[in-house]
Amino acid sequence: MSQDDTLYRVQFISNGERYELYVKTLIQGALFGFVEIGEFVWDTHTSVVVDPSHERLKSEFSDVTKTYVPMHNILRIDTVKKKGSAKITKLENKSDKVATFPSPIYTPTKE
Repeated sequence: MSQDDTLYRVQFISNGERYELYVKTLIQGALFGFVEIGEFVWDTHTSVVVDPSHERLKSEFSDVTKTYVPMHNILRIDTVKKKGSAKITKLENKSDKVATFPSPIYTPTKE
């Protein structure tokens, strides 16, 4: 796999759901504290059975070329050899419905 063919599986949490996306572009974003992902790779379904969460993702990111995900929402980033099916999974834990306020990454000291 050449450097241009690198494929990433990115898992992150947003609004009480776990997103799993496959992308070709992954960099530390120009916005401090965000990871920039782009060039989404969608699975082309050839069977009759269609995953509704995959279709929901495709419609949610249909006009998006890049998105910025806060670093504290990223669960895992993997380099993979082949794409899988992108999906959204509802988090079952009841305490996950309340979002915690993110703590600052950089705290300046007073001198």
